[in-house]
Amino acid sequence: MSQPLPQREIHTPTALTRLVRDLLEDTFPLVWVEGEISSCSRPSSGHLYFNLKDSQAQVRCAMFKTKAQYLRFKPVDGARVLARARVSLYEARGEFQLIVEHMEEAGEGALLRAFEELKARLAAEGLFDPARKRPLPRLPRRIAIITSPSGAAIRDVISVVARRFPLAEIDVLPVPVQGKEAPPAIAAMIRATSRAARHDVILLTRGGGSIEDLWAFNDERVARAIHASAIPLVSAIGHEIDFTIADFVADLRAPTPSAAAELLVPSSREFLTRIERDRFQLTQWLRRLLRALAQQADRAHARLGTLHPRARLRSGRERLKSLRARLQSCHPRVRLLDRSDRLRSSTQRLRMSTRSRLRESRQQLQELGRALNAISPLATLQRGYAILLDASSGHSVRSIAQVDAGSQLRARVVDGELRVRVEDKSSSTG
Repeated sequence: MSQPLPQREIHTPTALTRLVRDLLEDTFPLVWVEGEISSCSRPSSGHLYFNLKDSQAQVRCAMFKTKAQYLRFKPVDGARVLARARVSLYEARGEFQLIVEHMEEAGEGALLRAFEELKARLAAEGLFDPARKRPLPRLPRRIAIITSPSGAAIRDVISVVARRFPLAEIDVLPVPVQGKEAPPAIAAMIRATSRAARHDVILLTRGGGSIEDLWAFNDERVARAIHASAIPLVSAIGHEIDFTIADFVADLRAPTPSAAAELLVPSSREFLTRIERDRFQLTQWLRRLLRALAQQADRAHARLGTLHPRARLRSGRERLKSLRARLQSCHPRVRLLDRSDRLRSSTQRLRMSTRSRLRESRQQLQELGRALNAISPLATLQRGYAILLDASSGHSVRSIAQVDAGSQLRARVVDGELRVRVEDKSSSTG
């Protein structure tokens, strides 16, 4: 007796492709695929169909309108992209395909994603906190510029600083500004400059470029070196539209290297204007002081007038008349003679006291006049003296140690100023 044949499971193409589709979709989660676009088409439905390929294989992809409308770039053949997709099967033709949920340009897109992740992490740690931003020095004497010594950025900065404030010293600290060796070199230079503490401010700068060219300034090592710097740091990376992690950590971000130079140093013309304004305010203050002293002298003179001998004598005469009247009313001759003696004695003491007080008052008046004249700077200038001022800083010159041969000075005399140049200097010892 023959054995019955086992029952065979038979599938239709529809059932088989559906089974394979379900198996693929259940097995694979969302995957990231990087490749080159080919055979790209976008029919009137708004859906996007294309292939993703590399040198050895390709896979069919579909991106439906609800997702494709959010693309930030136009997909074209030959473009390299990074796609997030579900693995599936197109049942009508039994073709393996990817259902794309999100797509971005490869390379730059990956960099932007890394940029945002690092930015969010450092922001959470407080590296971008505005409260920790330090003000720049008002008048930096020495500026450290960390950049490439051969780039256009350093030439722009030096040109602007020399034009605006030539007294500022510039130290160019050379580093590579792109490539793998750039981040550790930049971070090490920032740390070394901070430790040396020789500069008032640091400028970290480079010219424009692509996101890949500027990527060294998005490095975490550079960001943490900026955050740890003991010296205020200004960043000026690329063009005005370029933003890097270094810009967020720095104490101040400048849109361009030239703009950074404008922010770092004041205009010498504006500085001289402030000096002239301060000189005018000082002159006004001295005039107010002199007026106050003159008023004090007037009040002292008025007080002396009340103590004048004539006023005292007038008062004495009135008293004498009163005494005489009282004597006339007292008839006894003894009392009259006694009162006469006392009157003569009082009159003599009064005259002596009046003369003494008059001498003292005159002496005090002379001393007040001499003191007032001694503190007047105009009286000093009228005696042939001059006040020497440094032509650039406006500070008074009290010693030859404050000037060098060739220094420009201003000599203030009683009726104006003279411009003086130091030809030579010599010191004398007593």
